[in-house]
Amino acid sequence: MPEGRNTTTPGQPVAAELDGAPTIRPLVTPLQHFYRTSAMACPYLPGQHERKLITDLAGRDAKAFYDDLCRAGFRRSHHLAYRPSCAGCNACVPVRVPSALLRATRSSRRIRQINGDIVGTHVPAIATVEQFRLFTRYERQRHANSEMAAMTYGDYCAMVEDSPIDTGLVEFRDATRELHGVCLIDLLDDGYSAVYSFFDPHQKRRSLGTYMVRWLIENAAAQDLPYVYLGYWIADSNKMAYKTRFRPLEALGDDGWRVIEP
Repeated sequence: MPEGRNTTTPGQPVAAELDGAPTIRPLVTPLQHFYRTSAMACPYLPGQHERKLITDLAGRDAKAFYDDLCRAGFRRSHHLAYRPSCAGCNACVPVRVPSALLRATRSSRRIRQINGDIVGTHVPAIATVEQFRLFTRYERQRHANSEMAAMTYGDYCAMVEDSPIDTGLVEFRDATRELHGVCLIDLLDDGYSAVYSFFDPHQKRRSLGTYMVRWLIENAAAQDLPYVYLGYWIADSNKMAYKTRFRPLEALGDDGWRVIEP
């Protein structure tokens, strides 16, 4: 549950609120409340606890406000924007890929060739039973002990459709129209934010997770959108290791966004 509250004042940049985040242009929202959650077990680092700084996305300026928050390292869940705010720990590093500079590798060319029959298509953020069945197979195979593995169809619908900003899906289908993967994305003024992806866990040869992220980055470049935000990279978490496959990779630090070599 949230504890404590801070507010921004009219014209004040988000950096003044976010404990050392780099200065960006003033927020479009004149007054916004931020809350800090209670400590909970960290899902990525054993023995650690996490706390989040959260704020509600509401009103006619929610999209522009969230665009700014993404550049300050925030993510979205339903109608809330959040970022880690853990005392004594800065392991969660916001990362993004400059879409026009994505490097091709021998591995990426092999993955593209294997998935030559797969087509990605932007569709509205509307949940379907077909998507949910694939989501359930993925969660039970990849994250069997997580809360998401126990999600109902109603939970899944809320994850997809409960968004106060511009949100969409990308479906990945083969020539027979079989669904192989889905990516939930937020549409920003400077690119895409990859909210959550899932795919057929039995198609290991296809490396669908990597293929879908590369497709998203390449599609952003084709739309002249400069960035794809991939959330947080944690050096000591195997779950986050895949994000280092996409180069160049930019990380947000005290001096702003900079290219890193993990």
